[in-house]
Amino acid sequence: MPKDVILTPEGLANLKGELDHLATTRRRQVAARIKEAREFGDISENAEYDDAKNEQAMLEARIAQLEEKLRSATVIDQTDLGTDVVRVGSVVHVKDEGGKSTKYTIVGSAEANPAELRLSNESPVGKALLGRKRGEEVVFSTPKGERKLKITKIDVAAK
Repeated sequence: MPKDVILTPEGLANLKGELDHLATTRRRQVAARIKEAREFGDISENAEYDDAKNEQAMLEARIAQLEEKLRSATVIDQTDLGTDVVRVGSVVHVKDEGGKSTKYTIVGSAEANPAELRLSNESPVGKALLGRKRGEEVVFSTPKGERKLKITKIDVAAK
């Protein structure tokens, strides 16, 4: 049973764009590689052919994975988001114990990118923040021990 994928409208557009690129441009490129490799002769001992076929298999697996994500996707309607409670799609301003401010965007796991401070709703920090209000403190576990964050502001992600 595939799990539901929660996406922002931006995340949906990114997945559709990647799927379109892979299904058109990349498929043609890989097919051309396979055709070219076939022309080298006996395919039973042809490393270029084997490599191209492996690339084709990985490409088709990624396309199937993207199609499945899009089939089971729930796109959050950002017009329904308020600034009263943290939800998927919220931008949460927090302060840590040291007073350092950070701004996290809570997204579904398919869009998570911690380097860009886009946290999954399934991550420890994301789970701790969901459903909380401005002014609340949240506590969550990390490999280095428990951490506390105080929610200072909740915004709606830019459209």
